[in-house]
Amino acid sequence: MAAHEGHRTYDAVIVGGGHNGLVAAAYLARAGRSVLVLERLDHTGGAAVSTRPFAGVDARLSRYSYLVSLLPKKIVRDLGLDFRIRARTISSYTPVERNGQPTGLLVGGGNRRTRQAFAQLTGSDREFEAWRRFYGMTGRVAERVFPTLTEPLPTRAELRRRIDDEEAWQTLFEDPIGVAIEERFADDLVRGVVLTDALIGTFADAHDPSLAQNRCFLYHVIGGGTGAWDVPVGGMGALTDALATAARDAGAVLATGHEAVHIDTDGRTAEVRYRTADGEGVTTARHVLVNASPQALAELTEDAPPVPAEGAQLKVNMLLKRLPMLRDSSVDPREAFSGTFHIAEGYEQLATAHAQAASGELPAAPPSEIYCHSLTDPTILGRDLVEQGYQTLTLFGLHTPARLFDRDNDSVREELLKSTLAQLDAHLAEPLADCLATDADGRPCIEARTPLDLERDLRLPGGNIFHRELTWPYAQDDTGRWGVETGHPNVLLCGAGAVRGGGVSGVPGHNAAMAVLEETGD
Repeated sequence: MAAHEGHRTYDAVIVGGGHNGLVAAAYLARAGRSVLVLERLDHTGGAAVSTRPFAGVDARLSRYSYLVSLLPKKIVRDLGLDFRIRARTISSYTPVERNGQPTGLLVGGGNRRTRQAFAQLTGSDREFEAWRRFYGMTGRVAERVFPTLTEPLPTRAELRRRIDDEEAWQTLFEDPIGVAIEERFADDLVRGVVLTDALIGTFADAHDPSLAQNRCFLYHVIGGGTGAWDVPVGGMGALTDALATAARDAGAVLATGHEAVHIDTDGRTAEVRYRTADGEGVTTARHVLVNASPQALAELTEDAPPVPAEGAQLKVNMLLKRLPMLRDSSVDPREAFSGTFHIAEGYEQLATAHAQAASGELPAAPPSEIYCHSLTDPTILGRDLVEQGYQTLTLFGLHTPARLFDRDNDSVREELLKSTLAQLDAHLAEPLADCLATDADGRPCIEARTPLDLERDLRLPGGNIFHRELTWPYAQDDTGRWGVETGHPNVLLCGAGAVRGGGVSGVPGHNAAMAVLEETGD
């Protein structure tokens, strides 16, 4: 629906139809506000979409964002979303070669089985007991921190009191996460598995004094109050489709093909100028919620932009005719790939990869992790593909900052993809290439996206999947009451760059809507 076909003046105009913008639209429309969503693309969903990337193949993949942890059940309930998640019975599998023999660590399938896997790899129960104590601690933190994400920002002192565990506070909020990992765990592989949650989309060392890795780790272990990462049934697009339906049903106008180009505000009312294929238009609103990066917000309001954050990941989507067999024959590939399959993610390997990338080189052994969505949720594949045993693989690579691709994005992407898959092949009993499906044109079903690709396709500054460095989930000097406020009283930031943003959570969208409703008396 075109913007000019609805009201010319709205209570709220939302710039950007990604999942956070749709959450805000649904909440505000359900509260009786008139809402217009301006989305520059021909579809809503942003980075949380499902697509059929391979010509003539009925496989609907979560192309960018792919797992759910930080989405509060409260939002699903409040908005009446037709959306489900499924838990993964296996948490992770990490292959390794020791004493010339292929082996690995399988985490999941029950406490007894996990304990046995640790003992078989390390020779004793010590590492398992350390693992159990460490994640018991993070679980208690998750129970206390996660509910605060949809409340007004606590102060640092208030959050510390709420956690009520000085050891946990010191471990997660004060010391670099590498300190705790090295003190608590002795095995290099176990250390690496723990560290990976601190490095998703975050280019940092275990001992980085900025604690960027700690903030990343925190958000990866608090989701849902448990830290579990679940599979969205129907793919990630099922969530944004449900959100778009909820917003529309509540009366919001979703105007695709409408690109906001300027916001002019006096703090009480705002004019938003937008561009379509047919020309330009203007709409007026009491509030404007920007579901875009802090850089995009600054450009729209002509304010000084913040320092852009740098993305540091490789995202690869694949469709296989069958799962490959593993060199470690004690593990069923259907279990190994249903959780997170860690590749080249030993503790020392991660440190080496970071050091090489920081010096301007591609990591010689690129670390990455893989999982198979279709093992948990086969609905993303057509019936014929399911019957023939086809499976999807999603790979997320670490320690590949955007700067490495500046010289030639296409050639560096190919080089990195080749070396990343070689690290996987080292643990397979057959080459991955032999298992890849082909599309209608006979091409292998594999696509890769670098940070520069994400910057181009999704307008993520530097390809950073969080829009900027993740923030602590407590108030600081300039964060405002909800963490969505800007220098303009009636312009709010409801994208991943808000405080407590990042990941597929809907939290910034919820909090921006609450800030509007609180101000206007609801």
